[in-house]
Amino acid sequence: MKIAHRGIGREHRPYVIAEMSGNHNQSLDRALAIVDAAADAGADAIKLQTYTAETMTLDSTAPGFVIDDPKSLWAGRQLFDLYHEAHTRWAWHPAIFERAAARGLHAFSTPFDETAVDFLETLGVPAYKIASFECTDLPLIRKVAATGKPMIISTGMASVAEIDETLRTARAAGAKDIVLLKCTSTYPATPENTNLNTIPVLRQTFGCEVGLSDHTMGCGAAIAAVALGATVIEKHFTLARADGGVDSTFSLEPQELKLLRIESERAWQAMGGVVFGGTAAEEKSLAYRRSLYVVKDMQPGEAFSADNVRAIRPGMGLAPKYFDTVLGMRAVKSIARGTPLDWALLKG
Repeated sequence: MKIAHRGIGREHRPYVIAEMSGNHNQSLDRALAIVDAAADAGADAIKLQTYTAETMTLDSTAPGFVIDDPKSLWAGRQLFDLYHEAHTRWAWHPAIFERAAARGLHAFSTPFDETAVDFLETLGVPAYKIASFECTDLPLIRKVAATGKPMIISTGMASVAEIDETLRTARAAGAKDIVLLKCTSTYPATPENTNLNTIPVLRQTFGCEVGLSDHTMGCGAAIAAVALGATVIEKHFTLARADGGVDSTFSLEPQELKLLRIESERAWQAMGGVVFGGTAAEEKSLAYRRSLYVVKDMQPGEAFSADNVRAIRPGMGLAPKYFDTVLGMRAVKSIARGTPLDWALLKG
């Protein structure tokens, strides 16, 4: 599959998405600076979230509309206020997309309702992301799939049956290219709750490209995901965590995103194929294996012993496995110290 002519798959280096989310802190200048920083760090795409507080929830303090988990980053916050603070103004989207195009980045978004899809279609987005909490919103899935654009779907808390239903719905509605992202829907996520071994099972079970939407700190989980077959990596991104913002705590900074870009490609390159016996690049290194050498001057007819034959480097003589065979045999001629042992020099 491709996103805007860029191949997605194990034959390509991982596709790195920098998720802006609400880290613009309600400043368009900061949003544009995040785009520039993502481009400088080597990301492939910048991703927004397209919603308003009104399309996400109700302005209410009734039970369920205020976050009551004391361990949450947003404990005590009213959902409506939180989404209002975090949303990316729709009027900013064209400027952000234009800056991304100028910097060679793909730009697309996560829509949270049908009006967001209609709006994003006017901007010609090359792909859509479905958030983990919306992956079971089948009307939204049908709406996005009907565009025919590639879909990147975070699986989050979805069961196997729910993922299957989502994929069947998307494919029936017209989606052809789909990436499933392993995702842990906690913010931040711990490595212990990340369960990356799910990634190859997702690929095998559903026949899709797979990746990771990563809310852990650092780059370790993402690099490990590449080793397990992830072809897309999504990480939240900010200019500096110290600047604050709704998602800053679990977001990468520019140098960290640059490191992710470099190390994810190295991990992909390192996977290679199944190889035994050395590669062409290792051929010259064969000379540095151990082999049997004469380590003392020898006279014709002198017996080979542990005193005058040793397994040393370089590897130009007989293999060390012949050491016991050589012991007791005799030299056919004078042999100088430092001569690699060869069958032509021995007689029974």
